[in-house]
Amino acid sequence: MGVIRRLLVEPPASRRQAAAGEALRAALVILGNPLALAGLAVVVLFLAMAAAAPVLATHDPLAQDLAGRLAPPSPAHWLGTDSLGRDIWSRLVYGSRISLWTVVLVAAIVGPLGLVVGVAAGYLGGLLDAVLMRITDVFMAFPRLLLALAVAAALGPGLDNAILGIAATSWPPYARLARAETLVVRDADYIAAVRLKGASTARILARHVAPLCASSVVVRLTLDMAGTILIAASLGFLGLGAQPPAPEWGAMVASGRQFLVDQWWVSAVPGAAIFVVSLGFNLLGDGLRDVLDPRLR
Repeated sequence: MGVIRRLLVEPPASRRQAAAGEALRAALVILGNPLALAGLAVVVLFLAMAAAAPVLATHDPLAQDLAGRLAPPSPAHWLGTDSLGRDIWSRLVYGSRISLWTVVLVAAIVGPLGLVVGVAAGYLGGLLDAVLMRITDVFMAFPRLLLALAVAAALGPGLDNAILGIAATSWPPYARLARAETLVVRDADYIAAVRLKGASTARILARHVAPLCASSVVVRLTLDMAGTILIAASLGFLGLGAQPPAPEWGAMVASGRQFLVDQWWVSAVPGAAIFVVSLGFNLLGDGLRDVLDPRLR
């Protein structure tokens, strides 16, 4: 307890103590929020499943056994088999890698892109702001899924093209959010002080404005990861995502839709995985908002 009190003392004695204190406060907020803690547990299990897929899988996810097709859950096949006799548990485990890869790549593209566009538009203003925001409005005028379908269909079926299609339609909200945050801080006294000290515009944007907007973007990214998984599953369901025989969750749901009455597990299991992981990201995002948003402290 003495260590905790020292870390939380105000004002902190050093930058290291301040960083450790902020991390401790964040951990205490998460631990005090059962829903956020449940979301964190789901996300951690999802990451562990993806990382340990070769260990957790009981069968080759691509191996077919037509003699054992559509077998119900049993000790031999924990979650049953699909229409080609492939083990659903093993395909579910390996499919988590595809979903994780999609989420990571989309977040790595849309987060920085939206942050750069929003910060530049909000701080510099003028014609640049008008042009960037009108481009953003054009992308936001179309439903996200519909535009992702159009981009993925134009590029052709495949996981990489699906990721590009999702990313191309996902960055506008981050640009809008970053611009709104930038408009709040650009005339602040500490930004004016940095400007008077002779800092260049690029340095002010990179070292002072962007970090202040990053927390809101991170929270939005976490909340939108659920939507990313759903859109990726939708593209896979329609045949525009990862191509067979890859164990993609949306494609697994599609492959079992004709067996919903008698062999429900073929579609229900990957569908339940999509639901649980999406819910986990949403709950974790709400918890991170409580941690990172200073207006809620």
